[in-house]
Amino acid sequence: MEAVWRIESARIVGTLARWTGDFSLAEDLAQQALAEALESWPRDGVPANPGGWLLTVGRRRGIDGFRRRAALDERYAALAQGLREGELVSSSGAPQAHAGLDALLPDPDEIDDDVLALVFIACHPVLSAEARVAMTLRVVAGLTTDEIARAFLVPRATVQARITRAKKTLAAAKVPFALPAPDERRQRLGGVLSVLYVVFTEGSTATAGDDLLRVDLAREALRLARVLSRLLPAEPEVHGLLALMELTVARFPARTGPDGEAVGLQDQDRRLWDRAAVARGQAALARAVQAGRGLGPYGLQAAIASCHAAAPSVDATDWERIVLLYEALGRVAPSPVVELNRAVAVAMLHGPLTALAIVDELAADGRLAASHLLPSVRGELLARLGRPTEARAELLRAAELTTNRRERELLERKAADLSDG
Repeated sequence: MEAVWRIESARIVGTLARWTGDFSLAEDLAQQALAEALESWPRDGVPANPGGWLLTVGRRRGIDGFRRRAALDERYAALAQGLREGELVSSSGAPQAHAGLDALLPDPDEIDDDVLALVFIACHPVLSAEARVAMTLRVVAGLTTDEIARAFLVPRATVQARITRAKKTLAAAKVPFALPAPDERRQRLGGVLSVLYVVFTEGSTATAGDDLLRVDLAREALRLARVLSRLLPAEPEVHGLLALMELTVARFPARTGPDGEAVGLQDQDRRLWDRAAVARGQAALARAVQAGRGLGPYGLQAAIASCHAAAPSVDATDWERIVLLYEALGRVAPSPVVELNRAVAVAMLHGPLTALAIVDELAADGRLAASHLLPSVRGELLARLGRPTEARAELLRAAELTTNRRERELLERKAADLSDG
């Protein structure tokens, strides 16, 4: 049930939203269909087409509502006209095909538009950044409120409040269910890409929990990026983000061991990397380059990932190019995390001492004080410099700061492997 909902919810909500023209109503109808499935599927068995079943039941619930309100709402009455409830669902409760539903059946050519419209609505600029992420995960990726709360380490009530407020804000702003016009689409594209990237990042390295990866999240973000790239083929950053996702997903098979333990880049078996995904990522990166407008933050990160994908080993990696790419990334999208990653590349190119100076400068400004990333990198550099006591302390400090069990175990293993010389 959970897997079906995760895969189908965006299409169902999107199709219902296009049908009703009411985003909140569409989500309510989809939830009602899910509730009915939770009751009937265990009893009657999972239907052959679970998504179609949910969609049909959602429509049936909508028509029920339309009819109840028909006298008060002329528009809803018109939508329900000509549809007879008895022909929508058989006596056993199983949804049945009917000619009267033809106009409401999903048009395969419109499904992607529906999902993309959902993304643009969920990322509407009237919403706060936090609300955009919560709405996207809820209505596009199909996560529950609890899952979103766990993903971003905030109380369930906070997520619930964000989603409720977001729905009210969208309704008050009279945001239509439709893809924005091309000019407006481009203006809002940065926000959409940002949300997809946040979702993907959570999938590629979970901020908390017992698993390093949340493959479902990452693949959902990847799927949406593919849809976006088909609909906006002239936007290089869309291809850049798609390339970054493909090249990152390509490494998933090697990033965890048989028991789910985290495996660092140095120890990954590169034969496990998904070469088809690498090829797709490099093709997407080439499309970003061919646009001739220069690479943006996502394209530059994809170029870095491409360097790793092309290298047969860590030692044979083109670290000089990676350092240059991080310098370029630091100019177009400066952040302490970019600077920390540049330090890692500098360490591979020029040695740990040069990199340690960069990391110490970052530590001094305090912007990464709450992150496990900085002590993790600092511990690695100190270990390479032959300072095991300090390295162990940094790695254990990083282990305390991370909220992901697999990352914590990896850091603790590294600390334990250090000898005092």
